[in-house]
Amino acid sequence: MRLETDRLVLRPWRDEEAPRLLDILSRVEVVRWLDDGPPKLMADLDAARSRIAEWRNAEAPRGRWAIEVAETGAPAGTVLLDHIPQSDALVQIGWYLHPDSHGHGYASEAAAALLAHGLASGLSEIHALTNIDNYPSQAVARRIGMTDLGVTSDWYPEPSQHFLATA
Repeated sequence: MRLETDRLVLRPWRDEEAPRLLDILSRVEVVRWLDDGPPKLMADLDAARSRIAEWRNAEAPRGRWAIEVAETGAPAGTVLLDHIPQSDALVQIGWYLHPDSHGHGYASEAAAALLAHGLASGLSEIHALTNIDNYPSQAVARRIGMTDLGVTSDWYPEPSQHFLATA
């Protein structure tokens, strides 16, 4: 999949971008929002290369794509569609960026494009689940038109703020 917006290109991560992915996923300020419990930092380039290879094998509509800044060609972060844990039928959208890419509207622009693509591709609904203290991601979910359904304890060990978009 490849999607383009005014400023961004959503496309598969490339092997040679493993150092950038490692830089993103070895930062506590990024990873702390991605899973419940203590942050699990990416350890080395081999782990980054392995993750990129794993993402290539995702089955549509699932996937994780680089958010490339068209002007520079550099990945700002990742946008994703994936199944919600313990639910084969429900799909969630997510995003995370390198701190040097915050504040430019890239997360909202990339997430809006992927959300529209997912719904146009036949998904009837897409969820977003954020840490209940992750106010920036909650703002992105609202900005792209998702409805805030409140806090849920479904699917993850810790409570999540639950957002929904429907076709």
